[in-house]
Amino acid sequence: MKNSIQLILAIAFLGAFVFNDVFAQDSGQIAELKQIKQDVESLKPGKSRFLLRGYAHAGLEYHDEDDELTFVGGAFNPLFVYQQSDRLLFEAEVEMKFEENEFEIGLEFANISYILNETLIIRAGKIFVPFGIFTERLHPAWINKFPNFPLGYGHDGILPGTDLGVELRGAAHAGNLKYNYSIYAINGPQLDEGAEHEDDIGKLIYGNIRDNNKNKAIGGRIGIFPFSNSSLELGFSAQFAKVGSDNSEFNDIGANLYAFDLSYIKAIPAIKSVIDIKAQTNFINVDDADYPDPEDPTGVETFTFNNKSEAYFIQGSIRPSFVGNRFFQNMELAMRYSDIQTPEGAHWHTEEDQLDIGLNYWLDWRTVLKFTFRKSGQGVDESEEEHKESGNAFFVHWAIGF
Repeated sequence: MKNSIQLILAIAFLGAFVFNDVFAQDSGQIAELKQIKQDVESLKPGKSRFLLRGYAHAGLEYHDEDDELTFVGGAFNPLFVYQQSDRLLFEAEVEMKFEENEFEIGLEFANISYILNETLIIRAGKIFVPFGIFTERLHPAWINKFPNFPLGYGHDGILPGTDLGVELRGAAHAGNLKYNYSIYAINGPQLDEGAEHEDDIGKLIYGNIRDNNKNKAIGGRIGIFPFSNSSLELGFSAQFAKVGSDNSEFNDIGANLYAFDLSYIKAIPAIKSVIDIKAQTNFINVDDADYPDPEDPTGVETFTFNNKSEAYFIQGSIRPSFVGNRFFQNMELAMRYSDIQTPEGAHWHTEEDQLDIGLNYWLDWRTVLKFTFRKSGQGVDESEEEHKESGNAFFVHWAIGF
């Protein structure tokens, strides 16, 4: 009996020793696994996130020049933003719309951004060229206070829109002065040499998928905030490029573009309103060249012109956001004047001005109903060599940002 008890105690002691050793090993492994997990978590670049944004608009338009009343729009511009880490982002915008009885789809922009530090970001791909403020900041339908663009802007305008390249951008302080900046290198504009449309010879073509020469357009913009409340921003933009094709007689033709812009937003307690003023003036200077005359059937005669264009707009709006009546809080009165002048002597010469007067009603902070009357001034039609009155128009547009 005594031997049996001793045997049982020995077995129990051995079992306890083995269990304790195994438990100690398991605990050590668990602690080691936890440490590995922490190390892996510390090495991960961050949690990825996906965001869908964008805007859409539709409307009704009347143009008295054509005596046309038609529904328009149905346009949809989804904006995709993907954050792979705290520093690495990707964004793209797809434009889908009806244009001249056809459905069109295009890629507005698509680029990768890396946040180098608090004051500097690098991005590459298809970008909005930071030339002035309208194209990059104001063109989306729910931000633009009017259903149309100022003269000279847009896909067929005389100013840069989007392009392929690389950009450094950011914001910083210089003492008490705040500023933002951008420096970029892109494919840049190309000189229309008349290969497809002889009447467009001498124009600049923007948004090219491939460059026509080894030169790259270099440009940038700086914006300065002279007031401590950042209500006023003053900007200057410039871009320089060779625009002629390699191995052509225009290979040495260059283009210099300049722009000045202004943005002022201020709450005025005395009138219980917020005023918003925007302006931009642009200068496009292309070197003179001797172009083949499209009206000469022999192809021997040439012509030239002073290839300089100008375009500008100024707009202002007032919204009584601080009055007691909610209906009037959401009302906004807006006005914009724009003007364009392209080279005299060019077959695409035009001089035109335009006045837009709008009354907007904001259903919420990113949904707006626009009622706009467009008064067009005297214009020049080069093909008919006469001044003419371009038509007035009335727009009713509904735009939403999401």
